[in-house]
Amino acid sequence: MGQDKKTPITIDGVEYQYEDLTQEQQALFNHCVDLDRKIGSTQFNLDQLLIGKEAFITKLKASLE
Repeated sequence: MGQDKKTPITIDGVEYQYEDLTQEQQALFNHCVDLDRKIGSTQFNLDQLLIGKEAFITKLKASLE
């Protein structure tokens, strides 16, 4: 018989087992994970936008010389 494998998660340096959390706590944790993913994706897109803008500014300045 295999042991049920639990998923450790760390919050503020304290380790918990995901499966031991209440449904509400699991939902809150899942929101945090999803928001971290969205923040990372938004940061990636922002970096692209800022670099793109800088390229257009560079082209504009070159055309004004």
